[in-house]
Amino acid sequence: MTNRTIKQVIPALETSDGAGVRIKRSIGQHPSVRMDPFLMLDEFGSAEASDYIAGFPSHPHRGFETVTYMIEGHMLHEDHLGNRGNLQNGGVQWMTAGRGIIHSEMPQQESGVMRGFQLWLNLPAAEKMKPAGYRDIQPADIPGITFDGGFIKLIAGELEVAGHGYRGAVSGGTTRPLYADIHLRAGASLSLPLDPQLSAMLYLYEGDAAVSADDGQLTALRPAAASLLDQGDTLELRGGAVDARLLLIAGKAINEPVVQYGPFVMNSREEIEQTLRDYRDGRLTA
Repeated sequence: MTNRTIKQVIPALETSDGAGVRIKRSIGQHPSVRMDPFLMLDEFGSAEASDYIAGFPSHPHRGFETVTYMIEGHMLHEDHLGNRGNLQNGGVQWMTAGRGIIHSEMPQQESGVMRGFQLWLNLPAAEKMKPAGYRDIQPADIPGITFDGGFIKLIAGELEVAGHGYRGAVSGGTTRPLYADIHLRAGASLSLPLDPQLSAMLYLYEGDAAVSADDGQLTALRPAAASLLDQGDTLELRGGAVDARLLLIAGKAINEPVVQYGPFVMNSREEIEQTLRDYRDGRLTA
C-alpha cells in the first residue's frame, strides 16, 4: 500500500459571484487551477446577510454538473424545468446542466448564518448535451458512517471504512465522483482505501488535521485550501489539537480539452460559440 501525500496546495481566494455573494474559491480561480474532472470549488459562509442575501438570480449553464452542499441556512432552487427545492442544513442539490438549464439559487433568510459549498463536476463530451436533471437530496438520505474517532457523511461514491463498504446518496457515473464530509476528533486517526484511478483532494474547513506519509511523517492541511493528493491507494488522516471537519473529493479524470466561458463548459471554442448562439436565440434548453 502507498499512502497519498499532498502534491499541491491551492489556497482559496476571496471573491464574489452571483449578485455579489461573497465566496472563497480554490480550484477554478483560474483555468489552469483545476483537478480533472472537477472545475471549481467554492466555499461560502457569513453571518452578515448583506454578504449573501442577493443570492444567485436566474442564470444559464451547459456542459457540467453542480453540487451544492448546505451546512447552515436555506437556499431555494428554481429552474426552467419546473423544479423547486428548498436546500436545508445538511442537504445537497445535485444538478446536471447537460445541454442546458436556467436556474436560480436564492437564500431564504434575511439574518443568520449562510454556509456551504458548491462543486462543479465536468461532464465528458459524450454527455455534455444530455437532458438536464435535478436531485434534491435531503439530509436524512445521506448515509452517515460512525467510526472510532469521528463521523463521515457520504454524499457520493463508495467508501470503505474499518473494513466495511458504504455507498453514498449518489453513486456511479462516468467520473465516479466521491464526495465525503469527514468529522475527525482531535488526536484521532482514519485510514481510507482510495482507488488509485481517482484523482483526489482534501479541503479543511474547520480545526486541525494532517496527512500521513508511508514513513509516518505528517503534513498539516492548510485551512481554506484545496490540498491535491499524489497517487496512491490509501489515505491516512490524523486529527490535530482540535476537532476537524474536512471534505474528501475524488473522481476519475476525463482527459479531454476544457473550454469554459462563464457558466458554459465545452470541449472547443466552436462549441462555446454555438452555446452562446443557442442562449441568445432561446435554444439553450430546447
